[in-house]
Amino acid sequence: MKNLIVKSMIAVAAFFSFAVAGAQVTTAHAASTNADYSSVYTTAKSKLGRPYVWGATGPYAFDCSGFTGYVYKKAAKITIPRTAQAQYNAYKHVSGSNVQKGDLVFFGYSTRSISHVGLYIGNGKMIDAQNRGVVTEKVHAPWWHVVGYAHVTDFSATDQN
Repeated sequence: MKNLIVKSMIAVAAFFSFAVAGAQVTTAHAASTNADYSSVYTTAKSKLGRPYVWGATGPYAFDCSGFTGYVYKKAAKITIPRTAQAQYNAYKHVSGSNVQKGDLVFFGYSTRSISHVGLYIGNGKMIDAQNRGVVTEKVHAPWWHVVGYAHVTDFSATDQN
């Protein structure tokens, strides 16, 4: 009987874990905002120099996905998934030729192995949180392998800075 109760509790916990994860992705697809790119850029830029700490979500330290999540929540009132992989999975992907300021740029070995995310700011550059902290750097640096880009929200009707 005790074994049956433990197995039932595990099954219920697993069900709710998947339900919450699914709801987070669904929420991400529905994101809309009145914010403009300028506010996202200003928020991201204000965090330059902050330290990298694995698992940190700000405002004083960040990991890569914690940084992008913080910027979108603070500047655009959009809650995005917590990890780089979940962020990649949640949004509409765009090609490098269609990338816009404010899009997320993803890095890794494949679409199933996303290990890093940054905020595209135009002219082949991004702001991201990496081992040197929050920095501005080129998207196509030798140590990154770009996997893709994604729109979180459409800033095309607003100021692109």
